[in-house]
Amino acid sequence: MPAPIERLREIMAQLRNPDGGCAWDLAQDFASIAPYTIEEAYEVADAIERGTMDDLREELGDLLLQVVFHAQMAQEAGHFTFDDVADAINEKLIRRHPHIFSDGPARTPDEIKRIWDEIKAEEKAKKGQLASVLDDVPVALPALVRAEKLQKRMAKLGFDWPDLASTVDKIDEEVAEFTEAARSGDKAAMEDELGDVLFTIVNTARVAGLDADAALRHANVKFATRVRHMEDSAKAEGIAVENGMTLAEWDERWQAAKVALKDAAE
Repeated sequence: MPAPIERLREIMAQLRNPDGGCAWDLAQDFASIAPYTIEEAYEVADAIERGTMDDLREELGDLLLQVVFHAQMAQEAGHFTFDDVADAINEKLIRRHPHIFSDGPARTPDEIKRIWDEIKAEEKAKKGQLASVLDDVPVALPALVRAEKLQKRMAKLGFDWPDLASTVDKIDEEVAEFTEAARSGDKAAMEDELGDVLFTIVNTARVAGLDADAALRHANVKFATRVRHMEDSAKAEGIAVENGMTLAEWDERWQAAKVALKDAAE
């Protein structure tokens, strides 16, 4: 029996075989699979946050499939193989951990991070990809995550807010500018100013030592939990929420859900 990873590669190759393969898998390319790759990475993060190891095992398998899928398509096109991918990351890990593989004992986490960043910058420079200090912050990252990475990069160079109070004041300033744009009804101006508000909120979270993306994910969970409570309370009264309620009725249930869930948490 082949090793599990080899079996996975064999299955993927069979799915992509023009002679008897899967029509859906054969129709895919790098661009069409990329959204699934991103989605699977988020599902891994979700399983970790929920602390469910069975789900984590499954989601890691789904994410691994994405790597094998991309590597299979690359091999078919003559670009590289799965082994080339593995070799590249092996070499990178050794190169970026000189304190383990060449220079001696490990240093502090902060020193290790600094060494990692320096080596990474040298690698990018050799590839001629550092026309800007921001060039290696991927454009395809989720906007909230990319905003934080852009800000962190500049903060390392000294371009940063002096304190948290300054960023909070900046939020007020940007909200006022958005309000002015909203009153004008100019959609383009509203979008521009809203972007500034969101970017400043991410900056505020970063300066406060908070993860803006995690904060928003927690807010999403809180919102969904309250909505489920409202649905359950309505169903208990024989009311089908899908038929709609007035805003006042929704708000009454929303306030009740806040109180009930707060009491339950305490």
